[in-house]
Amino acid sequence: MKTGAKFLWLYAACLVAFLYAPVLLLPVFSFNANSVVAFPLKGFTLEWFRSLLDNTALHDATLNSLNVATVVSAASTFLGMCAARALTRYRFPMKRTVTGTIMVPLFLPEIIIGVSLLVAILQLGFELSLWSIAVGHTLICMPFSVAVLATAFENLDRNLEDAAIDLGESEWATFRLVTLPLVFPGIVASLLMTFTISLDEFIIAFFLAGIETTLPVYIWSQLRFPARLPGVMALGTILLVASIALITTAELFRRRAIRLSAERRIGDLT
Repeated sequence: MKTGAKFLWLYAACLVAFLYAPVLLLPVFSFNANSVVAFPLKGFTLEWFRSLLDNTALHDATLNSLNVATVVSAASTFLGMCAARALTRYRFPMKRTVTGTIMVPLFLPEIIIGVSLLVAILQLGFELSLWSIAVGHTLICMPFSVAVLATAFENLDRNLEDAAIDLGESEWATFRLVTLPLVFPGIVASLLMTFTISLDEFIIAFFLAGIETTLPVYIWSQLRFPARLPGVMALGTILLVASIALITTAELFRRRAIRLSAERRIGDLT
């Protein structure tokens, strides 16, 4: 192996260790019998996970986060599908400008978005609630949905749509019967990804939450009490596993959509 390749592998290993080594401490301390989050460990226990079962405030925050994430995933995926369809299928004036505008939330600091939405919502006379959080999360999740669905629409064989129209189907029927089934894996990937992003998002939820809090805001409030930190570590472990499972599933659906599109194109060529 060449020196440059060795250095690249070493750099990648160090980067992965730097990013994920702290995350691995979550399950380590969540099973630790010591109430103090510190080494050395004092044994194995499931007590911190059992304590989560009796925490009513935690259950309410979790239900709020699930409700918000469900609404956000559906709304952002629908809006993302409309935008991705338009951006990949049609030509219109200022197309690049529109694309850049849609993607702006990816590059803006979330604290700026949170403060801006807070001022706007209060100036319009609305109250802070779970709905205000859902609006903020939809704003930041839609670019991710557009990115995933744009790939699915770009890999779609337009000849199939044209054939359906030539056979007498309307544009809506063609979209419903031909296009949607073909891009369905991308839709599922978008739903899972945006659901995960909304479920884990803290900054915007912190600014826009009213009297009802989401799970990340609840976790932040518990960090002020050292005695509750082991329970937070246990909860973090559950969220870590759930997030990895959702993101992995979303990636599998995204790759499946790309693979199916490539197989169709190869079949058309042969």
